[in-house]
Amino acid sequence: MRRLLVLAALLCAGLSTSAAAAQEPDLIFRKSTVWKFLTPDDKLAVYGIDDPVVNGVACHYTIPEKGGVSGMIGVAEEVSDISLACRQVGPISFKEKFEQGDVVFRQSRSFFFKKMQIVRGCDTKRNVLVYLVYSDKLIDGSPKNSTSTVPVMPWGATGEVQKCADFLK
Repeated sequence: MRRLLVLAALLCAGLSTSAAAAQEPDLIFRKSTVWKFLTPDDKLAVYGIDDPVVNGVACHYTIPEKGGVSGMIGVAEEVSDISLACRQVGPISFKEKFEQGDVVFRQSRSFFFKKMQIVRGCDTKRNVLVYLVYSDKLIDGSPKNSTSTVPVMPWGATGEVQKCADFLK
């Protein structure tokens, strides 16, 4: 009975929603990597998201998607290999204050316990936004990660540059 209560609590924690979790990524394209007979192929999928707190920054990440029967019915546990690239795509402005390591985007990577997260920080010395993507597993974690940085630079004729340090909580 105790194990069921712990499992229910963990499941509820995994299903909690936030602004970061609610954002749907834009599928840019998929590329087949392993051909499967009569079932979907294994693929690499590239997605794009906008930072919900920082205007002018977009991130693209690539994740492997399992094919086969388990991938077809949605029960395959996806591997933790995720790459990330974030860039300035317009004038950078901050909508609100944020904390180091705030979640920008979160997505489940398995039926129960693995999730991918993109988190944001600020290198105050260099005025650079730092994005980290990692996949964690509730039981043993994952060392696989990728980092991308976005220097806060002027955009266009305005020449105005905000300091990310001014928006840290």
